[in-house]
Amino acid sequence: MTQAPSEAAEDVTARPPVWRRWLADTTPLRESQDYRRWWAGYSISFTGTQLTQFAIPVQAYFLPKSSLAVGLVGLIVIGPLIFMGLVGGSIADAVDRRRLTLVTSSCLFALSILLAAQAALHLDRLWLLYLIAAVQAMFGATDSAARGAILPRLVRRELMPSANALGQLGFNAGLSLGPLLGGLLIGTLGFAWAYGLDALSFLAVLYSVWRLPPMPPEGDIAKPGFRSVAEGLRYLGPRKNLLMTFLVDINAMVFGMPRALFPAIGVTWFHGGAGTVGLLASAPSIGALLGAATSGWAKHIRRQGLAVLVSVIVWGGSIALFGINRVLWIGLVLLAVAGAADMVSAIFRNTILQVATPDALRGRLQGVFIVVVTGGPRLGDFEAGAVANAFGLVTSVVSGGLACIAGVVLLAARYPSFAGYDAREPVP
Repeated sequence: MTQAPSEAAEDVTARPPVWRRWLADTTPLRESQDYRRWWAGYSISFTGTQLTQFAIPVQAYFLPKSSLAVGLVGLIVIGPLIFMGLVGGSIADAVDRRRLTLVTSSCLFALSILLAAQAALHLDRLWLLYLIAAVQAMFGATDSAARGAILPRLVRRELMPSANALGQLGFNAGLSLGPLLGGLLIGTLGFAWAYGLDALSFLAVLYSVWRLPPMPPEGDIAKPGFRSVAEGLRYLGPRKNLLMTFLVDINAMVFGMPRALFPAIGVTWFHGGAGTVGLLASAPSIGALLGAATSGWAKHIRRQGLAVLVSVIVWGGSIALFGINRVLWIGLVLLAVAGAADMVSAIFRNTILQVATPDALRGRLQGVFIVVVTGGPRLGDFEAGAVANAFGLVTSVVSGGLACIAGVVLLAARYPSFAGYDAREPVP
């Protein structure tokens, strides 16, 4: 039957313009009220968290006027992060995840108030700052594991890439805005205001989680603890597609993450100062933010594993090219491209992990994810610094980018099923 002219015109008119199809897909926000509140709450709270993540090292430096004191923040925090990333994930698989996030967010809220109080009272105790940061890391890791396990219960499976893209949008906005706002507040009003604003931001996430329905884990419930953690790791081992979501990220972060070299690069390559270093450090996040804002295409990608592999290759290639460039604006563009590629990888790695994992194990595997995300960049800092110390900055950056590409090619050859992963039939 021939379509009437008026109907054809109506179909053409209803089709969204090309530019709108490239913008981030907001269907999850429109379709799910729970997701909309959850996304807004965590986006606001993450920006506040970045205030604290910026302020603690700065305060740690000013107390004894020592860079070593700043380095010790990361050393002290990494242990609790890894430990509670794993154990907290097992807890998230054994209890109501809504209730757990209410507890962890409330504790983080209280810790931010404590940080604000110690700054306002000028207690000036470095050990107290370290202690609060360590406890904060423990609750933060557990909260992240539970939060990642909740997301698949809020939106349809087909919308998971779009939901994760929106998550990356909020994440990178906070990553960019938090330090800028932190520097402004500390410089004008003091540390107490930065910590206090972080505490205030937790009210948004507490409200959004409080409005969620109960979120008990589905399937067999394992008692939390080391045995439960081991069960999760045993499940992960033979599931090649899930395992690859971790391996490709470790490969990219260890070999292709030159952030520890930015201070030296800013001074020696681009003959700048702190402002130049700040531009280098923020360029990947800005690229990721722009990438997330134009991620409308992500919902149409079926070969999500292949998309991860390609994006990691782009990341490594951009970093290698950055290593041979000496023009600042070109270097910033390359870092932005790398950041956008990492954002694409994060969207699909998160989606594969959340969709292909049974609900009863999501908390534990999200815990492993936290360990990889937090530990990988720190190993990358050590690798980049060690190679730069032995062979120079250029060799460290270029070899890291090339090693990242070689690593992902070898991993793809070792686990060929990952490139064929089909979002319509998710196989772990």
